[in-house]
Amino acid sequence: MSDAPDLPDGYEFSADTDRVDVDRVHGWLSTDAYWAIGRPREKHERAMASSINFGVYAIASGEQVAYARVVTDRALFAWLADVYVDPSVRGKGVGTAFVGRVRDHLRPFGLRRILLATEDAHGVYEKLGFRPLDRPDQWMLHGFE
Repeated sequence: MSDAPDLPDGYEFSADTDRVDVDRVHGWLSTDAYWAIGRPREKHERAMASSINFGVYAIASGEQVAYARVVTDRALFAWLADVYVDPSVRGKGVGTAFVGRVRDHLRPFGLRRILLATEDAHGVYEKLGFRPLDRPDQWMLHGFE
């Protein structure tokens, strides 16, 4: 059972990687997403190939309006990444419903946790049960950049 809000009328969720508009998604991320500005197309395509990819689409036109990907072992852990909602549909509930659908898609795997990082969308994720790390001092990061 899902506690995620419904997508607004006229939009549909898909976990079909073949539906992802790679040009559009790469454009969004490489030019407008603070965490991916300047990301080369080849890197984005490699990331997609190693991830479960999700989208929200306008039913009438088929146009993609949101994207997210998940890196997971499908048993214990998942990293929710590259969540992006087109500015034209922000504020309509698409983002919250979308992340809820992604979370629900992962539920059957029996994961212990889904991790994500955000600078500015805490409220969206909190509505769906995400919370700050209980013990951030236990987590470590190694960066190559």
